[in-house]
Amino acid sequence: MSIKTRFLLSYIGVIVIFITLLLVVGFLFLFAITGDLRSIEHFYNKSYVQKPLTNVEESAFTDLMYMAKKEQQSLSDEEKLKEIEADSIDILIKREQELVYTSPNLNEKNLLESLPEFESTNINTRGSMKTEDNFYTYVKYDFYFANKDKGSVFVLRKVNPYAELTREWFPLLFGLLLFLFTMAIGILNYLVSRSIIKPILVMKEGAERIKEGNLDFEMTPTSNDEIGQLNRAFEEMRIKLKESIQMQLQYEENRKELLSNISHDLKTPITSILGYVEGIRDGVANTEEKREKYLTTISTKAKDMDVLIDELFLFSKLDLKKVPFNFETIPLHNYMSDYVGETSLDLVEIDVHITLLSQENSLYVKADRDKLRRVLSNLISNCVKYMDKKYKQITIELIEKQDEVMIQVSDNGSGIEEAALPYIFDRFYRAELSRNSQTGGSGLGLAIAKQIVLEHGGDIWATSEFGKGTTIHFSLKKVEGRGGK
Repeated sequence: MSIKTRFLLSYIGVIVIFITLLLVVGFLFLFAITGDLRSIEHFYNKSYVQKPLTNVEESAFTDLMYMAKKEQQSLSDEEKLKEIEADSIDILIKREQELVYTSPNLNEKNLLESLPEFESTNINTRGSMKTEDNFYTYVKYDFYFANKDKGSVFVLRKVNPYAELTREWFPLLFGLLLFLFTMAIGILNYLVSRSIIKPILVMKEGAERIKEGNLDFEMTPTSNDEIGQLNRAFEEMRIKLKESIQMQLQYEENRKELLSNISHDLKTPITSILGYVEGIRDGVANTEEKREKYLTTISTKAKDMDVLIDELFLFSKLDLKKVPFNFETIPLHNYMSDYVGETSLDLVEIDVHITLLSQENSLYVKADRDKLRRVLSNLISNCVKYMDKKYKQITIELIEKQDEVMIQVSDNGSGIEEAALPYIFDRFYRAELSRNSQTGGSGLGLAIAKQIVLEHGGDIWATSEFGKGTTIHFSLKKVEGRGGK
């Protein structure tokens, strides 16, 4: 339930409670006095009898009583009777069981039946009566006409006993109602504010803990309203902030490790180069054969350094997204066939067999030819480095999916331990911890391959069984058509 709805319902509740309390207090007050809820009218009747007549009632009653005593013939004179009438009262003249005159407003059929009985002593001259539709107060005078017929004159005033009593007892009712209303408002305010203030205080405490650098806590939302949504957003912010800090720390750790790895990988060939140069200068290579060997080693080490620097430079540009990609529609089967044909010539010299498995010749993907070749070369190079079987086999398989093509590069090498598998695409990571460049490479090959595949909108991952071999999987988006960019 939203806070807006909650406040709206609380306001409606306050109004309902106010009206209910007003009615309940009034009825309870009358019930406490009379002992019967149905005796409200009787209670009002007693109250009315004890009060003086209003000026209008007294004036009209005095005139009618005078007519009854001195000018009975005037009781049938409508003109004189209308002069006595007023807006707030009605008059009625009764003779025996007939109504001689009634004010125009008194048109009720059962009015005669509701009138009080004739009383020659006129002891009970005031009271109230109820018809089917209305409630009246009256003041009456009973008399005898000259022919001894019973007659009565009435001054009636239509009232509502409930409203009249409410006005009469308003000060007391208002005071009691104000007290109860204040209590109700306080309770509703407590219930509503508790569901708002408490979560805000929790978030305030959380903000103070974050300000102090403490992110190891949790704020659990207690509702689904706006405060609960704010609480969840605050908790998500805390989680993101914690992840960001952890990522920064990890980046800092990676930066230190990167510098360490670069230093090691560059220092090793440089040390070898300096050693062989010193050997030549000191005359250790005193024969043509030794000098040739030393120079060949220096050249090899220099080339290794050049390759490492090129890969580091490429990875940095890929990481900064500053490498341009020339995407075009490529017939994948033909492309892979050409690549395998070219690569097999080099692999045969080191006794490695490569095979392409593809049942679909009409597969097209959107890719950069040169970058895709770099991915395949890095994967093949990685396979070759970890070959430990007598028969060395590399298999490239193309698998068509609904919206993509899966390319799998598998080998029957030594495999990768399960603990190392999640990290092989990290830069400078080597499962071979000695960082031997002869077996571990630069540690950038798979990281470069991952960056290129991601730029193609695909994904890359590895599966391996230690001692049996490794499979690198990567995907490319499948497209329709032939040629073109």
